Amino acid sequence: MIPANFDYVAPAGVDEAVRALAEAGEDAKVLAGGQSLLPVLRMRLAAPTTIVDLRKVGDMRGVREDGDAIVIGAMTTHYEVQRDPLVAEHAELIKLATDTVADPQVRHRGTFGGALAHADPAGDLPAPAVALGAEFVIAGPSGRRTVPAAEFFVDFFTTALQPDELLVEVRVPKHTGWGAHYEKFNRVAQAWSIVGVAACVRADGGTIAEARVALTNMAATPVRATGVENALVGQPANAESIKAAAAHAAEGTSPTADGNADERYRKHLAEVLTGRAVAAAAGS
Repeated sequence: MIPANFDYVAPAGVDEAVRALAEAGEDAKVLAGGQSLLPVLRMRLAAPTTIVDLRKVGDMRGVREDGDAIVIGAMTTHYEVQRDPLVAEHAELIKLATDTVADPQVRHRGTFGGALAHADPAGDLPAPAVALGAEFVIAGPSGRRTVPAAEFFVDFFTTALQPDELLVEVRVPKHTGWGAHYEKFNRVAQAWSIVGVAACVRADGGTIAEARVALTNMAATPVRATGVENALVGQPANAESIKAAAAHAAEGTSPTADGNADERYRKHLAEVLTGRAVAAAAGS
């Protein structure tokens, strides 16, 4: 199908983009990589009056170091995130999750911030952002504000972004030296996650000192598996302890039932995948 008519704006900077959104009103849409928006437009599931294209906003692209965090620009492509040495060193979990996003063609066009702002509960990047305690820097008419990842995702395809705001960058606390793994289950290669698990573990002398675990597609938003984390801390990094902790994975979740899996099966997957992800992250 052919999209409905719309006005097109390609601002050169963040302030100009914010002004364009404010002038366009609530029926505007932001175009980042376009990997989610363009199919929706073609199927006429959305008919915005204005498209604000961010491809010329260069200061929203790239990765930099800032004290105890790394900062990833919202317009940084998945391909760039995969290959950035700062991400690999300080936020390996994000690198590993990005490796599983769709296919090489999508990873070359799709953007880090676009995938997060899309807020698909089956998307692979929100759970790592929540697990690592990332912060989202948002620009709007009143200036910039910072929102924790746990508060950024509000509901299915819904975030804390207002219609006249942009996700500019994401601050990720450094987890240097932590083991990490992202485990996902899907029916066919390159498909959305039926369930995914993001795990990051710091071991000390064979004992798990800290653990961060979050789940993909186990609720309308990413779920922090605090029961698993609490059960892991202070325990030896062996198969028995990890299996016992993984039994808490589905606590506090509310998975939906669809053509891929029902609630019971998703909870089973969460336990199995959590065990695998934590074991890989802990190196056991």
